[in-house]
Amino acid sequence: MSTAPAAIPGPLARWVVGARPRTLAAATVPVVVGTAVGWWLRSGAHAGAQLVAGPASVIWWRAVAALVVALALQVGTNYANDYSDGVRGADQRRVGPLRLVASGAAAPGSVRLAAIVCFLVAGVAGVALAAATTWWLVPLGIACVAAGWLYTGGPRPYGYLGLGEVFVFLFFGLVATAGSAYVQSQTFGLWWASVPVGFLATALLEANNLRDVSGDAAAGKRTLAVRVGARRARWLYVGSLAGVAAGIVGVAVVRPWALLALGALALGVRPARAVLGGAEGRDLLAVLGRTGQLQLAVGVLLALGILL
Repeated sequence: MSTAPAAIPGPLARWVVGARPRTLAAATVPVVVGTAVGWWLRSGAHAGAQLVAGPASVIWWRAVAALVVALALQVGTNYANDYSDGVRGADQRRVGPLRLVASGAAAPGSVRLAAIVCFLVAGVAGVALAAATTWWLVPLGIACVAAGWLYTGGPRPYGYLGLGEVFVFLFFGLVATAGSAYVQSQTFGLWWASVPVGFLATALLEANNLRDVSGDAAAGKRTLAVRVGARRARWLYVGSLAGVAAGIVGVAVVRPWALLALGALALGVRPARAVLGGAEGRDLLAVLGRTGQLQLAVGVLLALGILL
């Protein structure tokens, strides 16, 4: 039986809801942190840096283009996930917000087209960045699009194999953060700033998968939360937050003011308690929202700490 809300939003609002706004922090934070790292690399403030002519500053058009790439990939992945899960019938017993295909709010073909358009937008911005830096960004971008589509699409979606957290850590942590730094500085350095960013994205996904664990299990969607069971999945969420803390400390070895970001982890206490306290289903919607807030707060303070 479908758990879609009785009242479907209006024509525009349904597409906004379908884009899953609560997940967009996962796209924004790596660009913010990576841009801060890129500025530091260009500033010559570290050993071996190549000094730029005059005071270093952010190359703003590249930062904006990187943000467009990240957001378009995230929204495109969300629509692709909606489409693939919808046509498979995997969203029929979910407890989260509206899904376009499963609820009948949009035709499957329209949702698939929306995903493709988002990926094309990301591609255009990505090609502009590649032309200004390195053409190696093109195959990397293709890999990002493939990862977004194959999360729940294709004959063997890796999200159904329990590999979602690995790919989220890789693409929304390492690739997005280091890539955003590279387009600013055209060099790699302080790459481990991507580690806390990756764990933040993993925590967000784990909160989502823990919320849907019963429905996913019934639909044959073998996420990591389904594979290890709800009890262990709760510790995966808390472990991701611990990984964020450890990653921040690692960055602070080089940029001590990065420790500012540890203060934001206070925002993780309440959702962690809810998760460990056995919250289920709709009670985890608040956890997802608070995890997104935590993600933004840590990202902003981590970026600030790198800049100071």
